[in-house]
Amino acid sequence: MGTVRIAVDAMGGDHAPAVVIEGVADYIRANSHNEAYKIILVGKEKEIQKELKKYPGIKLDRLEIVDALEEISMKEQFLSYWRKREQTSIKKAIDLVRDMKAEAMVSAGNTGAVMALAKNGLGAMKNIDRPALATMLPTLKGNSLLVDVGANTESKPHNLVEFALMGKVYLENILGIKNPRIGLMNIGEEEVKGNELTKATHNLLKQLDINFVGNVEGRDIYIGEVDLIVTDGFTGNVTLKVSEGVVEVMLSMLKREIMSNIFSKIGFFFLKHSLKRIKKKLDYSEYGGALLLGVNGIVIIGHGGSNAKAIKNAIHLSYKFVSERVLDKISN
Repeated sequence: MGTVRIAVDAMGGDHAPAVVIEGVADYIRANSHNEAYKIILVGKEKEIQKELKKYPGIKLDRLEIVDALEEISMKEQFLSYWRKREQTSIKKAIDLVRDMKAEAMVSAGNTGAVMALAKNGLGAMKNIDRPALATMLPTLKGNSLLVDVGANTESKPHNLVEFALMGKVYLENILGIKNPRIGLMNIGEEEVKGNELTKATHNLLKQLDINFVGNVEGRDIYIGEVDLIVTDGFTGNVTLKVSEGVVEVMLSMLKREIMSNIFSKIGFFFLKHSLKRIKKKLDYSEYGGALLLGVNGIVIIGHGGSNAKAIKNAIHLSYKFVSERVLDKISN
């Protein structure tokens, strides 16, 4: 494998470009002995250059800048960004993948814009109607893949079936999980429960030659009884955001209790390494971002509020996906 070129949307996210450049700098420092990659920063060149000056020690030969005159805000709607798309950092980063000048792209920007422009620019895989965002969730028994987490706020039963099949191929070919257990997120385990979408999807999934184990309730997501959880993007995104919020609150409450008296502080001294491992496993920034399944290219979409660690890990994730030929395995 030659040099892996990763296009990074420098203007994407709530704290861009500062946090994006910081994450890129951290990645370069952490991979000082790896010469097999190049990061292409796509965005307003003057702003990128200004931020890069904060990191004089990083290897500039690992970087390239592609100037983009426009950026897409996090709240911008379809008609607005579609009119100016050609000069935006998201579109130019996707075009680099389309033109084989980059093997992957990373963005913490507007999810709807990234998805729409990626599908239009890269094209959907054969027999795939809608792409879906897939991310790993920590569980008591390892990890589970959750699909979709925000690419489609409105889905139809056949879309969820596509999500299930793409997730199955991903788990089998990338993680080596044979015949993964597939569950459908619902408000109850019984087949008759749910809305029209979940009931119709359940009926379709049980007819397929897959290891479909039935409905999964929200409280069971982190138990680890299934390898793949299928849902629509609206429900999946809410699930993800609620989970992140709960983790932040629990960690804050734990810290407050630990600092409340001397005995708690003494207990923390003995438990701190275990608590750090738990925090790391639950921290969304450790996972980098979600893979956009179903398009002809490696596209990683990060959380809009991504910090530098999340950007760094999203780049690492894209490098891993390219080096392991994830796209070829899924498309085959």
